[in-house]
Amino acid sequence: MKTISFKHLFTFVLLISSFIFFSSELANAQRNNNSNTKSTRNTDRQSVSRPAPATTNKSGNSRNASPATNRTSTSNSANKKANTTGDRNANSLKRDNVSDNKVNTGNRVNTGDRNVNAGNNVNIDNSRKNINIDNSTNININRNTVVRPPYRPYPRPPYVYGGYHYNCYHPYHYHPYKPYYWGPMWHPWGFFVATLAATAIIVNVNNQQYYYDQGVYYVQSNGGYTVIEAPVGATVKVIPEGSQTVIINETTNNYYYGGTYYEKTNEGYTVVPPTAGTVVESLPDGGEEVKIGDITYVKVGEIYYQPIEKDGKNLYEVVEVKEAS
Repeated sequence: MKTISFKHLFTFVLLISSFIFFSSELANAQRNNNSNTKSTRNTDRQSVSRPAPATTNKSGNSRNASPATNRTSTSNSANKKANTTGDRNANSLKRDNVSDNKVNTGNRVNTGDRNVNAGNNVNIDNSRKNINIDNSTNININRNTVVRPPYRPYPRPPYVYGGYHYNCYHPYHYHPYKPYYWGPMWHPWGFFVATLAATAIIVNVNNQQYYYDQGVYYVQSNGGYTVIEAPVGATVKVIPEGSQTVIINETTNNYYYGGTYYEKTNEGYTVVPPTAGTVVESLPDGGEEVKIGDITYVKVGEIYYQPIEKDGKNLYEVVEVKEAS
């Protein structure tokens, strides 16, 4: 009887313990399920949060709108802080970029010869140019503006155009203008040098001082010397080798070098204006082709040259230009 009672008691205790254990496990499972459901609901609510307001940055005249919508699993206040911080960082970066890309206006362009107002900082290197032209100084140049009349009448009528007569001895024969190179010591008008060679001499004409060196005439300018057209009346002892002898008439010759005409005198060689009808083989750099009616002349300084052909060679003749009466 006692044995049976003990077995029943043991079975009863075992059942009670099992019931309590499974009840506890079931309760824990329900609590975990409820917790997961709440977490899912919170996440869904947060994922539908309102987007952050658009941030507009002004750069120059353009406007860049940058709307930003951040999704996180944190609270709305965290989203706002994150968006605010992100916008501030973006604005800071944009301000830095604008600062780096600023353009300085009102600055000067340094070309080596003159200062020019410009909108940007630009450095121009003229050190590799073959010719430096200094236009920063106003220079009074005594040009060979007068052509001396010819020694004999013209065998043909003049070419008439625009109220002017263009007189020549030879018929017009066009050939392209090709400047002649007189060597490394010769320079075209406007060429600038910082210093002169030791062989340069001073030449005075009409109380104005010039410098002469190997067929080239200079005047002093800011920081150096500028090449000019040879002043009429300047006299030098010698002229460069390679000068061309040009015939004026049966008794008079001129000497031509680098676009300059000389006449032999007791003092040496004196610069003179060209004589109408003078024929030369070459013209210096600095000339330009000028089309007048049907004829293309070459203008060097104030002198007009007509392209001609003589003895099978391309030459140039000094034109006498007169106003039609």
